[in-house]
Amino acid sequence: MKTLQVNIVTPDGPVYDAQVEMVSTKAQSGELGILPGHIPMVAPLQIGAVRLKNGAKQELVAVTGGFIEVRPDQVTILAQAAETAESIDVARANEALRRAQERLQAKQDNVDFSRAELALKRAMNRIDVGSGQF
Repeated sequence: MKTLQVNIVTPDGPVYDAQVEMVSTKAQSGELGILPGHIPMVAPLQIGAVRLKNGAKQELVAVTGGFIEVRPDQVTILAQAAETAESIDVARANEALRRAQERLQAKQDNVDFSRAELALKRAMNRIDVGSGQF
């Protein structure tokens, strides 16, 4: 079967580099499924999981926004942050989730609610990917 070269890169360096049969992720406009031969495109990404399928094997990478560039034989994801499922510390992500929930529940004027909501989404995404919930 045909494959795509997939590169996931963050400001800290490369996170993923492999050949896969299919890429699935969430763009701002909705869910994307990318197969070899896909039309070229660029789209902003949401906080979410990138699913990389190779036969029966599926790998997950948690990304916190960024952009996806698709070419017929290559997919490049430029993410603000990205972690493979194996590298996620689920206990640390649970602690980040707890802190974000506390900030959102605090009825104080000095709490930046939009920032707390983003922290909550990032933590939930890391927990889901790290524990294989996708």
